[in-house]
Amino acid sequence: MSELGGAQVLITGAGRGLGAALAFELAQQGCLPILAGRNLGALRTIASEIGAIHGMNVPIVQIDLANPKSVSSAIEVLRADGRPIDVLVNNGAMWLEASDEDHSDEEVASVINAAVTGTFLLTQGLLPILRRSARPDIVTIGSISGLPNAALQSASIPFYAAKRAQAALAEGLSQVLTGTPIRSMVVHPPYLDDLTHGTPEWEAASERQKGERATIRDVVDAVIFALTRPRHVALSIIVDADNGGVHHATT
Repeated sequence: MSELGGAQVLITGAGRGLGAALAFELAQQGCLPILAGRNLGALRTIASEIGAIHGMNVPIVQIDLANPKSVSSAIEVLRADGRPIDVLVNNGAMWLEASDEDHSDEEVASVINAAVTGTFLLTQGLLPILRRSARPDIVTIGSISGLPNAALQSASIPFYAAKRAQAALAEGLSQVLTGTPIRSMVVHPPYLDDLTHGTPEWEAASERQKGERATIRDVVDAVIFALTRPRHVALSIIVDADNGGVHHATT
C-alpha cells in the first residue's frame, strides 16, 4: 500500500474523464475515492467498476457545481454522513469553447459558477471536515488558461476568466490556510488527450517524448506526486507541453 493508503478522497467531476481516472488511480493507491458529480448514472458505473476491482464500497454524492443549492445539499449530505474526508480534489468544471456566436446567459453563468462559485462554496463547506483529518489536502485542477498572460487559444473568454479566478481561489486558500495543517495545491494542465485508466494506452503514456501532447495520465501523476510530498511542501504544478497548449507569456 502506498503512503496515501487509507485516505478518503472526495473528487468532483468524477463521472468521466480526468475525475474518473483519478478515482481509479487513487483506489489503486489504497485510498477510498468519494465520487461527486452531476450524473448519478455515470457515478454509479464508476463506483461499481472500482468496487469490483478493489473490493470496496465506493460512496457517491450528486452535486451540480453550477447550482449553489445543489452544492449546499451535497455539503449537508457529507456532514450528516459523518464520513472523514482527508483530501478534496476540485476537478469539476465546465469547458466552453470560443465561438463566433454569442454565448447564452446559461452557458456563461454555468461555466463561471462551476469553476468559481461552486468550487469555493464546496471547499468552504468542507473545511470543518478537512480540519479533523491528520493529513488534509485540497488540490484544485486549474488550467494553463488560468495563468498570467496565457494565450486565449480556443477557450472562450468566460472559461478563460473562470480559470483565472479558480487559480486565485487556490492561491487565496493557500494564504488563508498558512499556519494550519491543510495544504492548498493546484495543477494547471494544457489541452489533454483522453485515456482510460489501466488500458495499454494508459500504460504507454508515461513513455511519451517531449513534443507530444499531454494526457490525462500526466495530470493524475502530478496529483499523486503533489499529495505524496512531505507535509511541509505544497506544490503548484504546470503541466507544460509543446503540442496542445503552452503557458508561455505573450507580449
